[in-house]
Amino acid sequence: MRPVIVSKMDFSHSGLFGYIEDLQELTIIERPVRRSLKTPEEIERLTVDEELSDIERAVYLLSSGQDIQGTSVVANLPVLMRQNPAETLRRVLPKIREVLHVAGVEMQLTAAVSFLTVLQEESVSIHTYSHSFLHIILQNLEHRDAGVSNAWLETLLAVIEALPKETVRHEILNPLVSKAQLSQTLQSRLVSCKIMGKVANKFEAHIIKREVLPLVKSLCQDVEYEVRTCMCRQLEHVARGIGTELTKTVVLPELVELARDEGSSVRLAAFETLVNLLDMFDADDRSQTVLPLVKSFCEKSFKTDESILVSLSFHLGKLCNGLYGIFTPEQHLRFLEFYKKLSTLGLQQENGHNDNQLHLQTLEQEKKYISVRKNCAYNFPAMIVFVDPKNFHLELYSIFFCLCHDPEVPVRYTMAISFFEVAKLLNSDVYTIHKELVTLLQDESLEVLDALVGHLPEILELMTNGGENNGSESKLLSIPDLIPALTTAEQRAATSLKWRTHEKLLQKYACLPHIISSDQIYYRFLHRMLTIILTNNVLPVQKAAARTLCVYLRYNRKQEQRHEVIQKLIEQLGQGKSYWNRLRFLDTCEFIMELFSKSFFCKYFFLPVLELTHDPVANVRMKLCCLLPKVKSTLKIPTDKHLLQQLELCIRKLLCQEKDKDVLSIVKRTVLELDRMEISVDAFQKRFYENDLLDQEKERQEHLLLEMEQLEKEKQKNEGRSTNINDKMFEKKRRDSKTSSVLAKSINLSISGSSSGTSAGKEEKKSKLVRSQSFSTQVLHPKYSNIDKCPNKSSATGYTSSVPGMGKSCMLSFSDDSFRAHSAGNSGNAAFPSSSSRNLFNSADQKNNGNKEGQSRKMSM
Repeated sequence: MRPVIVSKMDFSHSGLFGYIEDLQELTIIERPVRRSLKTPEEIERLTVDEELSDIERAVYLLSSGQDIQGTSVVANLPVLMRQNPAETLRRVLPKIREVLHVAGVEMQLTAAVSFLTVLQEESVSIHTYSHSFLHIILQNLEHRDAGVSNAWLETLLAVIEALPKETVRHEILNPLVSKAQLSQTLQSRLVSCKIMGKVANKFEAHIIKREVLPLVKSLCQDVEYEVRTCMCRQLEHVARGIGTELTKTVVLPELVELARDEGSSVRLAAFETLVNLLDMFDADDRSQTVLPLVKSFCEKSFKTDESILVSLSFHLGKLCNGLYGIFTPEQHLRFLEFYKKLSTLGLQQENGHNDNQLHLQTLEQEKKYISVRKNCAYNFPAMIVFVDPKNFHLELYSIFFCLCHDPEVPVRYTMAISFFEVAKLLNSDVYTIHKELVTLLQDESLEVLDALVGHLPEILELMTNGGENNGSESKLLSIPDLIPALTTAEQRAATSLKWRTHEKLLQKYACLPHIISSDQIYYRFLHRMLTIILTNNVLPVQKAAARTLCVYLRYNRKQEQRHEVIQKLIEQLGQGKSYWNRLRFLDTCEFIMELFSKSFFCKYFFLPVLELTHDPVANVRMKLCCLLPKVKSTLKIPTDKHLLQQLELCIRKLLCQEKDKDVLSIVKRTVLELDRMEISVDAFQKRFYENDLLDQEKERQEHLLLEMEQLEKEKQKNEGRSTNINDKMFEKKRRDSKTSSVLAKSINLSISGSSSGTSAGKEEKKSKLVRSQSFSTQVLHPKYSNIDKCPNKSSATGYTSSVPGMGKSCMLSFSDDSFRAHSAGNSGNAAFPSSSSRNLFNSADQKNNGNKEGQSRKMSM
């Protein structure tokens, strides 16, 4: 045994002094906890009689309780309104009104949220609500605290939408005239501006013109820039309410004046409102009024007023497309160059300039420039529409490259989000941005990858199918670069702590069977999914990998690979040592039942699932019992009668031998559910018609995969045989050419032969010619002229004949028994023996039986 080493304690003066200091620190930490404890008097004061009803307890706490108790009652107001609205309105709400006069910020904010919740839940009629709650909202609207005032304002704006017009006019609009005057406080005028914008959509245009527009004009000319800014942002709502004509005569002149305001925030609000109202202006207003203002904004943004730069970059796409019809070619090019300049703003120092000659940017400027480039990335799809997708490579590809390789994550993140829109716009030219897709897939930031993965299936489909007009060669060249990028992205997500990104990525990778070949999926992705199921510790990630693996298995085109994967699932998951793996096997079986036909599940997974009824872990048996109804639904009578007997036997064993009470209760519930279930039969039934059709379609697709695999094997065999025959013919010709030169030298020596010998040689050549002609007629018999068109029949071949000059190898079966044995071997290897394939082989046998005698006579000749 290894000796245990005990560390010696230090009993010196310095050591003891250090221990005492540590103990003192602990006591200092505990002191605040002791002080926070309530005294018996405080506990007595906070105690409430348990026999009081909810209404009485709320009234008592609001009357004599502490602030925290009153806040709790206010937060519980929606519950009281649902339980007893009449008593709550009669007794509790008046107490809340009294308390709110002296309440703190926390109770005020809670009351604003509770009042809004009562409105949204419609606990009382809108008439009762306006009579009981509206006056309390209006009283607290001008609270001295800005946060409280905004909270009550948000509640009021939501109430205005639900209130009838007459109530809004008498209770809100009429008092608004006095509150919007210059004599009122700044907070009151700001509230009036926001209410104006909300009320404008509530009434008809003539009422707004008579009662609202005078107040709007006065607030637009207010002495405080905050009021002018606030009112300017509400002009959009006012314009929507009064219509196009009044907007042109009233709102547009106010916006033009505000766009020249001395306050930068006012100019910014005017610019944004102009952009949002472009659809309400006609062509003359756009060309004569809006366009000059926009040009001046663009010119000033770099020179004197950088405050508008971020907003200008954000609205540039909408602005360019809104003014597209009135641009001259010179103006079109100028706005495009302006966008290009904004897209690289702040990156000029990377172009080889001397850092000492550059002006050092402040931190605020750097943040501003990053925001500008991010907005340019946001507007990139709109700029593609502006320049026409046909001109993308010439005009915008360099900017697209810079934005995808931007040093800042927010810019690349925005490009990843808009990548799908860009791909859709490019359509047949989508192959031009393939390299940028690979770059974003390999980005060092997982946020960028997460943003790109959202539309990854659609992007990959466009990448492989969108470039058909440019030939298939460009599509094929794009795949080898994508596969390593997809593999790298999954590995980076797996090694990170962001399991949700990994789960999302695995779910989206289920699209790959429609993008790349079955062999590429098998060797690069399928085994990786199985490894994730076995080794990953996050349950959602494991389930995502299991489902994607089932999708890969569903579209795999090689039977050997399918059998290998199925065997691994059964051995490593279903029969694994860890109970966690066996639970994942049951999850995988659920996905198998969802994606595959019933016959496929019954053939490969039915019995391995039932074996888990003997599992030593109760959780596995519980999950299996919950899965048994789905398992039974895969059976068809009378085909699967023996499987039904196995299922019933397992259930009997569970009922008799199960010792765990939780598992036994689930087994009993499952038995009742199984008894109520009806098993489908092989023939179609009205009750299961849709499910049977769906299952038949799945089974048909599975048979189709098997037939395609057989066709590919036969094609490969035919190609291999033709190449072997061509090689043999070439070798024979080469030998014949050598022997012909030797025979030419010996002709002079043999020319003196007898005439009888010559006649005998002629007779021998003549007989050989007759035999060759009869054999060639046998090969080119009309009954076998369609052999090349039926590859399924030609697969069962016992004899191969090559006809020179035809360029094909004709395969004939001269033995009916050999043909039958070969067809039986093929049906035994198939995963789904179908009736169509059996009929096909039977018809071939009948043809062979009918022609057997004729073939034997021809062979004897």
